[in-house]
Amino acid sequence: MLTSLPNLAVLAAGTGEGGTPLNALDNALLNAGIANWNLVRVSSILPPKAEISYEVPSIREGSLVPIVLAEIFSEKEGEVISAAVAIGVGEEFGVIMEHSERGGKEKVEEKVKKKVEEAFKMRNMSLKEIHIISSEHKVEKIGCAIAAAILWWR
Repeated sequence: MLTSLPNLAVLAAGTGEGGTPLNALDNALLNAGIANWNLVRVSSILPPKAEISYEVPSIREGSLVPIVLAEIFSEKEGEVISAAVAIGVGEEFGVIMEHSERGGKEKVEEKVKKKVEEAFKMRNMSLKEIHIISSEHKVEKIGCAIAAAILWWR
């Protein structure tokens, strides 16, 4: 499948706590419903005519799954961390941007939206619509917040 263009982009987000940052990430991926695949990071282009969904598809465990992933970790109790991914849809194709930082999700949503708008401006493309997903987490011990766009085939 990796030789054909994906025709589905799925937005997912989650948070998690763990005994280590890696376990916190794994738990955030579990929370988002995307933990049981081999995630392959890709750069940020939405293929032409790809459908956008917020429903995680059923994909066989262990599959290689292309993903744009925003993640943030913290070991500071009480700290708020957030991650967001935005998909900008254009006339021909789209752009996917990610952002994460300490603070609330309203701030990361605004920053990821600005990244998409700039990416369209730099490509001299018209932006038809933006889809955003985010997560926010108040750290208890070791926490992680993630947001992702999964590229797949329907």
